[in-house]
Amino acid sequence: MKRKIFSVLSFVLFSFFTLSAQQKDIPVSELPTEVKAVLDEYVKILSESKDLDECAERFLAIAGGGLVNPEGTALRSSVKPYSLKKDFDNIKFYKVPVVITRVAKTKTGQSGYGASALAGNWYKVYIAKKGEGMPAPVHIVFPENHATIKSPKVIQGGSF
Repeated sequence: MKRKIFSVLSFVLFSFFTLSAQQKDIPVSELPTEVKAVLDEYVKILSESKDLDECAERFLAIAGGGLVNPEGTALRSSVKPYSLKKDFDNIKFYKVPVVITRVAKTKTGQSGYGASALAGNWYKVYIAKKGEGMPAPVHIVFPENHATIKSPKVIQGGSF
């Protein structure tokens, strides 16, 4: 019994450290300009849209992966009332223009389903708050080998 528990515990710890090792912090200066442009556009959409409906309509152009339907033609039904709403309501607590505090880069398997599924380099870009507090991450994938999607896309929201 002790051997079985030890084996399971060893597997869990090995998996954790293996997954952690795949994420690598990179200097902010190494963030691709296309990824920075998408980050700036996301913050602009959140801070300048007059309401959540306009925000969702504008956001679709830079959203990808699991945030959109498999065809990539609409946001998933849960995105607007939850994660996008949270970011839309809370962008007022973050510096605009953005101040990037940290960038973590990961090679991702896939985000999303169907024709909108993206694989490539996943950038977790942390942006600073106006006052005290922890920076919030914005997750952006720079797709590789996708038939139609060539530009970076925001693939996760609700962190603000």
